[in-house]
Amino acid sequence: MRYLSTRGGIQPIPFKDAVMMGLATDGGLLLPESYPRITPEQLNAWRGLSYPELAFEVISRFVDDIPPADLKALIDRSYATFTHPAVTPVVKENGVYILELFHGLTLAFKDVALQFLGNVFEYILAERGQILNIVGATSGDTGSAAIHGVRGKKGINIFILHPYGKTSPVQARQMTTVTDANVHNIAIRGTFDDCQDMVKALFGDLEFKEKYALGAVNSINWARVLAQVVYYVYAWLRVTEEGTAPVCFSVPTGNFGDIFAGYVAKRMGLPIEKLLLATNENNILTRFVNQGDYSLAGVVSTLSPSMDIQVASNFERYLFHLYGEDSARVRAAFAELKTKGRITFSDEEMEQVRRDFCSASVDEGQTLDTIGRFYKETGYLLDPHTAVGVHAALELLPGDALRVCLATAHPAKFGEAVEKAIGAPAPVPAAIAALAGMPTRCEVMDADLSAVRAFIVGTIG
Repeated sequence: MRYLSTRGGIQPIPFKDAVMMGLATDGGLLLPESYPRITPEQLNAWRGLSYPELAFEVISRFVDDIPPADLKALIDRSYATFTHPAVTPVVKENGVYILELFHGLTLAFKDVALQFLGNVFEYILAERGQILNIVGATSGDTGSAAIHGVRGKKGINIFILHPYGKTSPVQARQMTTVTDANVHNIAIRGTFDDCQDMVKALFGDLEFKEKYALGAVNSINWARVLAQVVYYVYAWLRVTEEGTAPVCFSVPTGNFGDIFAGYVAKRMGLPIEKLLLATNENNILTRFVNQGDYSLAGVVSTLSPSMDIQVASNFERYLFHLYGEDSARVRAAFAELKTKGRITFSDEEMEQVRRDFCSASVDEGQTLDTIGRFYKETGYLLDPHTAVGVHAALELLPGDALRVCLATAHPAKFGEAVEKAIGAPAPVPAAIAALAGMPTRCEVMDADLSAVRAFIVGTIG
């Protein structure tokens, strides 16, 4: 399997090179030349597989430059860190299925991808005798999951930028209490988009990127999206019986990576009836789907901070397919976004978008009401991001459909929101309770690219 850029500036490259590049040299995102197909017979043959076994079956279809035995070992090691034997269990509550993606080290869905990516990085670096300096931006969960994925790993340094004071207290402590020598947290006085813009600028400086061996851990790295495809297949197998019953997935998302993984699964042949894109008040993606309005706006702080994003970095991957794999059209779209603050679409393109997705924006009141009502009716506690997806599913998806809502974080990570919704604190797992007395290390900076660049250079030496 070989990978190409959404902007058409590089020749196709193998999987390992795609992982190490993260972002293509032309500024585009990497995608496979084609998607392997899953037949109904293959799906039904996978019903008895464990999560690591299924992950190998899915991921190996995209990877032909890592020996199968080595790939299997990397996958097994990645999911051995999860506390639930099913890795991503599915439970049914109040007419919807909840796909629990929070049983990893940092209690968030990003552990599923970043444990795998950290092990793949270490494997390739050891093979090539290289050093990698990871630079990433986070609105909350990516940073801690990435840090825990690579902490202490040989040949890797990691620099994570997050918006100062705009993650949850638990998210901040999960990052800043990791004081391993190869881990560096940078809190930026600004928004997540400020952080993401600076990371993109560093990667866009090709001389700097090459000189300091920068690597990407954000969802611009294809390996992250690939690892997330697996749990769509896993959930489909858990909520269906023999056959090809279609399933609807409700996905709370801000950066479009998690729902793009579902789109990939659908392109592979997984029977997905509808992908519901659920946003909070930062609703550029909902405006896009429902009104054809992809225009920039200010970021609003919400109870679901991991979704407080306006510029969705993975959106470019979808546009590449929407535009019929026309790289020139992708480049023109982002030139329009830069100069006019928006991207425009034809009526035919919007018809295709609405075949691929439906969408809803869920505000703070609806989020709190959903947490409280769901808890009162079922005893099941939702975090505010998951509540956005559940509310959207109950509002938009028919009750007789197989509705799977992605639970992206443990409710204890957002204790203030949960307490506001139910009048009592969320039960705190031992992994979070232990953070209270731990020392922290973090640099606080203005949203100044030159200062961030100097810190990275000074740290690497």
